[in-house]
Amino acid sequence: MLSKTAEYALRAVACLGAQPGESSPADSLAEKTKVPRRYLNRVLQDLAAAGLVQSRPGPGGGYLLARETGEVTILEVVNAVGPLERIRKCPLGLASHTELCPLHAELDRAYAATEEAFRGVTIKQLVESTSPIVPLCEV
Repeated sequence: MLSKTAEYALRAVACLGAQPGESSPADSLAEKTKVPRRYLNRVLQDLAAAGLVQSRPGPGGGYLLARETGEVTILEVVNAVGPLERIRKCPLGLASHTELCPLHAELDRAYAATEEAFRGVTIKQLVESTSPIVPLCEV
């Protein structure tokens, strides 16, 4: 249901969120998150454009979260790189379908529930979980 880009963005943000205030070089971030370096660069650019991460150039530089982990939701991260698309009209373009058919209405309800669930979970909740496993990245 999530695009690869959204998955990669969540990995990067969760990894950065596990070390608040510290910058992480892109090479290190790519290694920890198992995201190809070139792909990660594009993802980080999108996250920066959305105001979720910032970069620090030069020696000792890298990427860090631009906001507190408690202020960033899963939905914001996903929407920064590839928003969840709700079904507003017939995807088949059928003129007789003036409203969603039962199948597309049901699919849209599932998308709405996913959107709501993602809106309710912050990166802080992920990284401060009682689980000994750091979400989405290698330690």
